[in-house]
Amino acid sequence: MYRPVVLRPTGDYLGQRTFVTTGPRANALRSRGVNARSVSGVEGPHIRDLPLKSISPVEGASQGVTGDWVLFHPVYTPEELRSVQVLHRYAETLSDKVAYGFVQLARRVFDLVSGYKHRPLPANFDQLSSEEKQAYFMDETQWLRRILFLESIAAVPGMVAATLRHLRSLRLMRRDSGWIHTLLEEAENERMHLMTFMTLKNPSIMFRAMVLAAQGVFYNAFFLCYMVSPKTCHRFVGHLEEEAVITYTRCIEEIEAGHLPAWADLPAPEIAKDYWRLGPDAKILDVIYAVRSDESTHRFVNHSLASLKYGSDVNPFALREPDMTTKGSRICFERADSLRFVQESQKLIEKE
Repeated sequence: MYRPVVLRPTGDYLGQRTFVTTGPRANALRSRGVNARSVSGVEGPHIRDLPLKSISPVEGASQGVTGDWVLFHPVYTPEELRSVQVLHRYAETLSDKVAYGFVQLARRVFDLVSGYKHRPLPANFDQLSSEEKQAYFMDETQWLRRILFLESIAAVPGMVAATLRHLRSLRLMRRDSGWIHTLLEEAENERMHLMTFMTLKNPSIMFRAMVLAAQGVFYNAFFLCYMVSPKTCHRFVGHLEEEAVITYTRCIEEIEAGHLPAWADLPAPEIAKDYWRLGPDAKILDVIYAVRSDESTHRFVNHSLASLKYGSDVNPFALREPDMTTKGSRICFERADSLRFVQESQKLIEKE
């Protein structure tokens, strides 16, 4: 059983109304005047920005690059992929406790619907027969069912939040402080997870009907809740991503322990190689490592956004992203951390 590291927020930063209050470029980082320039993220140049001659054509494609994404997304080194830790942010405020309570409820319902099981191993586990041991683990079909359902729902919050931020920007007729781009990136990233695992299984009509019903309920519920309390919703997503990191960590451990033999040497889908820029010999295990790292990024980002002032603070990740080691080993930036990160990003911009 996992014992995630519990991190408690420290300090009181409620009095800091803006990230940058002095300096010749201070106004550029306030909510009404975010500078349009940005530094490249840790993922490096986007694959579509690379010269065509430096891109190896994907197998099966006549030329150029395949894939239907347009936004930046992190690409990880082997060391970064293995730097992700199971973490939990301690809930202190009423808003945080409400968010965490709803996640625990959603987790129980989701486990029931997806048939998820992760039973503690008995003391005599090694003495059990192969059939008896299998009762303690899910097979590849069960894992795929859970992952497909998870990813079809996980792409909803980012799109809902981006939509409402977009409408807010139109209503107020001012810039958004960089939130929309990050939220759309999250939604698209989760959708690409789904597109990747869809290459391994074509869900039944019944499964698709379940997804349709779940999306209908969750989208509208999240939409209404986000209008009432964006902070609580981002905290909810942060806690939800904590659970996603646990799920993918367990999946990785079961593959490496030999409990999912069909996935042991299964080649990575071409869409995954293209999206995460994996090597030609990449396996499905490499894909799951990358997906887990993405989930830890969403965990970090949403917990950090929940610590900001929704109406006035700049999204620090619109300028650049922390490295994966930071996102994998820290639960989030508190508000003062975001302030420092924005100031550091501003200095990098000024050096251009």
